[in-house]
Amino acid sequence: MNTTPSSSRHSQTGAASNHPTPDQDQPQADATPREPTTGERALVLGGGGSTGNAWLIGVIAGLFDAGVDITTADLTIGTSAGSTAAAQLAGATPAELFAAVVAAVPQQRTTPGANRASTATRPVTDHLERMREIIAAASDVADMRRRMGAIALELDAASGGSWQERWRTTVAARLPGWHWPQRRLLITAVDAHSGEPVVFDRDSGVDLVDAVAASCAGGGFPYSIGSRRYIDGGYRSNSDNADLAAGYRRVLVLSPLSGRSLHPLAWGTRLATQVDELRASGSRVMTVFPDGDSEHLFGANAMNPELRPLAAQAGYGQGAALVEQIRQFWG
Repeated sequence: MNTTPSSSRHSQTGAASNHPTPDQDQPQADATPREPTTGERALVLGGGGSTGNAWLIGVIAGLFDAGVDITTADLTIGTSAGSTAAAQLAGATPAELFAAVVAAVPQQRTTPGANRASTATRPVTDHLERMREIIAAASDVADMRRRMGAIALELDAASGGSWQERWRTTVAARLPGWHWPQRRLLITAVDAHSGEPVVFDRDSGVDLVDAVAASCAGGGFPYSIGSRRYIDGGYRSNSDNADLAAGYRRVLVLSPLSGRSLHPLAWGTRLATQVDELRASGSRVMTVFPDGDSEHLFGANAMNPELRPLAAQAGYGQGAALVEQIRQFWG
């Protein structure tokens, strides 16, 4: 069933309204690392593109409809597509988000005879090839982040920053609201200038839509907040960043990419390594991955919007099937 429990102690919705316009002269976002916290339950929502976001919503909705509401976690960590799901859940119920995904009508392509599958997968395939080249040249994960940031800044300079407002509008349209939730939410990104990892929360002085737009900036261009530019939170460590849940007794990880990573094992950034470290420090950890019948919806197909309903339905089925297991784990 592609889950890993441990008893060790160790969409789219309607467009958001009244979104403030980012001010390039606004004070620098406060990305100062917060003191580690402790708590009972942490929910980790990993990255995985458009289909990954739909799968996350499906799993959460399947559990919700069966009587288990994991959105009540004391801490939620959102990375890239997972940050979008976390922000969406701050303004709508899992059932509402799921219904919107499965009811969405895929955009029709206008090019006669176009191969939809190959058109949708090409950008992802090209990006993966670039990532492999950068990782092969990097000495460690910090060096990789610096290289990714430098490339993004070069692309931004060449484009004149025209991507910025279009991307913010796209992200804002996916969110039912732009207010940070009362429960603690961490959204990951990487500073494109320094390559340093960044974690946004409600005390960072950053609008929720801007934090999500930065965390999802994985298409090669950086996202600007004030005078700084940021790239995708998946570059911080991996697409899940479960290590940020340290100190929480129970950690549930929903990973659309099944914990896979292009990083060398020696870098120590893989989800399995982070899970081992969490368990060693006293956390119980359970991971949920897409099952074998739905794996083709992710990876190279991750940015194909036509597959979102199928991914959401696959996630919903998994959530419903796992409800008793997760009920016992979650408490």
